[in-house]
Amino acid sequence: MSRLLLWIIIAVTTIFSLLINIPNFPSIEILGKEYGIDFPLRLGLDLQGGTQLILQTQMDQIEASQRDDALESAKEVIERRVNLFGVSEAVVQTSKVGEDRRILVELPGLKNATEAAQLVGKTAQLDFRELPATSSALEATGSAYLLQIITESVSTELTGADLQSARVVFGATNQPGSGPQVEIIFTLEGAQKFAEITKKNTGKPLAIFLDDLLISAPTVQQEIVGGNAVITGQFSSDEAKNLAIQLNAGALPVPIKILEQRSIGPTLGQESINKSLVAGGIGLMVILLYMGVYYGVLGIIADFALIIYTLIILAIFKTGLFIIPPITLTLAGIAALILSIGMAVDANILIFERMKEEIRWGKSKSLALELGFKRAWSSIWASNVSSLITATILYGMGQSVVRGFAITLTIGVLVSMFTAVVVTRTFLKLLIK
Repeated sequence: MSRLLLWIIIAVTTIFSLLINIPNFPSIEILGKEYGIDFPLRLGLDLQGGTQLILQTQMDQIEASQRDDALESAKEVIERRVNLFGVSEAVVQTSKVGEDRRILVELPGLKNATEAAQLVGKTAQLDFRELPATSSALEATGSAYLLQIITESVSTELTGADLQSARVVFGATNQPGSGPQVEIIFTLEGAQKFAEITKKNTGKPLAIFLDDLLISAPTVQQEIVGGNAVITGQFSSDEAKNLAIQLNAGALPVPIKILEQRSIGPTLGQESINKSLVAGGIGLMVILLYMGVYYGVLGIIADFALIIYTLIILAIFKTGLFIIPPITLTLAGIAALILSIGMAVDANILIFERMKEEIRWGKSKSLALELGFKRAWSSIWASNVSSLITATILYGMGQSVVRGFAITLTIGVLVSMFTAVVVTRTFLKLLIK
């Protein structure tokens, strides 16, 4: 990789991270519209509160030997829904008292308890139904038409179990069915079923029901092959998004009854945040001072790399790189962040010590730099891989807060490798030149 390209990567990454981390960045007016840059940190339930739901599973139709498995399956479905909705660090726990099986859900930052209940508690059973050839609905209109569809339609073998994925799309403006819609893609078997059903019902309505409620009943114009369909209705953007989430996450294996829903306050609050920030600031300043005093100019270069590291880490937490939902910070996550700041200089220390050894053995500074990086790399690699393995185990076997700690630690390790191998090395090459 050319030196110019490295400088461009470092400059763009640093400026981008700095812009994201500037609080209350003033908005910019472009062509009469104001554009602002505001990426606040997302805090966990312990720091900002959220919504708590207590759900009771209805096991009447489930055999006694299968109820524990059904409870665990319901928990997994709810976790998938919460994750797809973008609520990180959520707590989803099960409890069993006698024959009563419940699920506790805590959602940080989601203040609307009703919205949370609709997302988590709906069964999202999708069902396609057709009308028999003798149905009187074929000649009815208006409300009578809809009533006949609801009462006379019969279920096909095509259900939500045949879905591969669902996503929100928008119809053409000023066209029938414009606005938010949900596009569904069937599995291979589901696509074959859908093609047969549409061929059989060409010229007739095909009703789409969700949880036994009629969503839409479009008239089939021709046989539809390829396994794609669109659910239209009077959806708002949020309703279409939630429907897509529920379909992607799957239907709940058992009915759910919401026993209690309420908004809860932070268990730790602003004082804990302030103390954590003070601790992090003190830790960062001590490391910067130590590196500058002990290693001199080399330490100052490491300090610059550490500042860039901190900016990148915070930018990732705020934006999620625009690919994943922004990271939700709990107190445990903040602890992992502070820990990772100390770990970020480990690679620099290994490189500097190897460089000093090479210089003592009579090597030139430029050669000592290359050899120092080359011979320290195996130690850097092994140290960081062991940390990543530990974080992976914590994430795989832990719950909620522990997983947040593991994610924060993983991001810190990966970014520290970038700053050590790319940023510090590029600065040192410039200094030696």
